[in-house]
Amino acid sequence: MKRYFRYGFLFFIYLLLSSASISRADEGRISGYFFGDYYYVLKSHEVGLKNRNGFQYRRVYFDYDKDLSEAVSVRFRLEMNSSSFPTARQTSAKFEPFLKNGYLRWKQSKWRTNIYLGLLGTPTWKNIEKVWGYRSVAKTVIDLQKMGSSTDFGIGLQGDVDKSKIVSYHLTFANGMSTKAEIDKNKKIAFSLAAKPVMGVILEGYADLENAVDLGRWYTLQGFLGYQREQFRLGVQLANQTRQRENEDDLNILVGSAFGAVQLVKNKVWAFARFDRLFESNPDAKVISYIPFDETAAPNMILIGLDWAPTEAFHVMPNLVFIFYDEPDNGTKPDETVMPRLTAFFRF
Repeated sequence: MKRYFRYGFLFFIYLLLSSASISRADEGRISGYFFGDYYYVLKSHEVGLKNRNGFQYRRVYFDYDKDLSEAVSVRFRLEMNSSSFPTARQTSAKFEPFLKNGYLRWKQSKWRTNIYLGLLGTPTWKNIEKVWGYRSVAKTVIDLQKMGSSTDFGIGLQGDVDKSKIVSYHLTFANGMSTKAEIDKNKKIAFSLAAKPVMGVILEGYADLENAVDLGRWYTLQGFLGYQREQFRLGVQLANQTRQRENEDDLNILVGSAFGAVQLVKNKVWAFARFDRLFESNPDAKVISYIPFDETAAPNMILIGLDWAPTEAFHVMPNLVFIFYDEPDNGTKPDETVMPRLTAFFRF
């Protein structure tokens, strides 16, 4: 079956590329991007990762967008990734594409609202990621720590409260299964309200509620303050997730993140830095991809780097990931992680 899927996927790509080469602009748009690294694990709490190094694609996107009318459009997006620190048994694993987005958007100008239906984007960290600006280097903190998802299957409303677009909102009602199929009756509702009171400032509040599969009820609250100018940008994020568990105390995961970027050479070189802090250990730490975390102690992550853009669509970003831990309540304090990387990003 996998072989037939690959053949079908390649044939689909061929048809899209062929039609794009002979069609007008209103017949659809093809775009996408790649980013990945050469990494070297100098030190880690996992002994087996020490001196581990290699090349990896952390994300590949292929997008097809088409306007069906002035008000209605569709998006089709495929994603592919390398395995995260694969073992010897996984070395034969090839890139497997999966559907990241597949939705219809209906623009309602009178209501200043876009209505989405299908596999759509969520509001969980959309605005934060725009201000951070370096998703190619690292996910935002609650994305990285597996506390939410950027994609879900359902319906969404996104628009502006006022004509001047000072206040905007984003609401989704969806399965809560990300890109996976629904398996039960549980659902997830997420809502954000953002304001831009003065030029360059964005203030956002976010909340979600989810009946997690076999895990109880999860609540997330998040606040964000960002500031952007042509030469620099800054952001501060604080979020708390409560996970209700049967026959156990509630689990509260409190995280914070502060980041900034400054332009050193116009249109060519930027410097960026970020500090993430978890106030408790994360039980999902072992399933975090591409950056090794320990689940027994509260981690602190420092990320620093440079961004050199030889062209607008191509960026080279040397960066360093450094993780250190608080003293755990029980057991031994994990060793630090030191991982330099050379990250590349290009889009088409």
